[in-house]
Amino acid sequence: MASDKVYIFDTTLRDGEQVPGCKLNTPEKVEIALKLEQLGVDIIEAGFPISSPGDFKSVEEICKAVNDPIVCGLSRAVMKDIEVAGDALKFAKRPRIHTGIGTSDSHVQYKLRTTREKIIERTVAAVKHAKRFVEDVEFYAEDAGRTDNEFLAKVCEAAIKAGATVLNIPDTTGYCLPEEYGAKIKYLKEHVKGIHKAIISTHCHNDLGLATANSIAGVSNGARQIECTINGIGERAGNTSLEEVVMIMKQHPRLNLDTGINTKMLKSLSSLVSDRMGMVVQANKAIVGENAFAHSSGIHQDGVIKKRETYEIMDPADVGVDKSSIVLTARSGRAALAFRCKEIGINLTKVELDKLYPEFLKMADTKKEIDDKDLMIICERMGLFVNAITL
Repeated sequence: MASDKVYIFDTTLRDGEQVPGCKLNTPEKVEIALKLEQLGVDIIEAGFPISSPGDFKSVEEICKAVNDPIVCGLSRAVMKDIEVAGDALKFAKRPRIHTGIGTSDSHVQYKLRTTREKIIERTVAAVKHAKRFVEDVEFYAEDAGRTDNEFLAKVCEAAIKAGATVLNIPDTTGYCLPEEYGAKIKYLKEHVKGIHKAIISTHCHNDLGLATANSIAGVSNGARQIECTINGIGERAGNTSLEEVVMIMKQHPRLNLDTGINTKMLKSLSSLVSDRMGMVVQANKAIVGENAFAHSSGIHQDGVIKKRETYEIMDPADVGVDKSSIVLTARSGRAALAFRCKEIGINLTKVELDKLYPEFLKMADTKKEIDDKDLMIICERMGLFVNAITL
């Protein structure tokens, strides 16, 4: 049976850029957009055109630069926002306006100071106005995660009747548990009239570290678009990580979901975004962190050396990493030491290894990691330098 398509909506250049101190200029945005196109994302949210002249220009230039992905511009449910977004998207081959409004009681009562009835009216008006500029209109129900399902269904139904092609169900504050968020998507699939006319999208934040889990719960219950960012960047604790959801679906065939993403580009694109935004990727970040395929425990190292799959569920090459790393520390065993010595041209006998290992541990106790130059020094000191390659 063919896998269901899950559309990847990348918002690195919009929601991702909302991180304090991570402003990108237009050429940098275009550079990243072109890489996202090569990666195979389906939708690029290029910016929030009304927010600044610079953002308007960036959206406009991205529209000119890319050919295959849908290019999306964000707006509030405000007529002027929508008009400016439509203008910024005029060069897009496949334009989409992303408009919406808050739907939770907190947003309705305290932020917008209005009523539920007015929210539905503004939803319809915004979608209809956006349809004057583009055919493809995505509606977001901000703080849908904390919106009661019955009212959320009414809003979604009104948006579809007005012409929305995509319904974005954001867990804006990252509050939902996966089972709650999955149940919310299931409820909408079962209770919104005309739901077959629209794609349900997830947009999850990571305040409790659940963005990836919630997104997967969403697609497991019928959503077919995931909104995400490279490296999981975004406001506060960030957004759903693109590389995480993509690799989860790739590594779990039983989900029967496919993205079409060129996963071999994940590491290089992660590095590009990190460099341009000045945001270091944490070493233990899943998929793209420096330690994602590194092993320092002797038990793990022995297993990986014998058969990589013992401790790695992914092939590093699948995400653009050259190979697994055996990192020598005081926790490393003889197998790892022999392996690393062999890599620099020193083939040890068992007797030589037993002699070398205590000396290695002495140095390892004084340093966090033992690199190849350190190994050469120890081996030379013990007369084992004979066939070593030059570093």
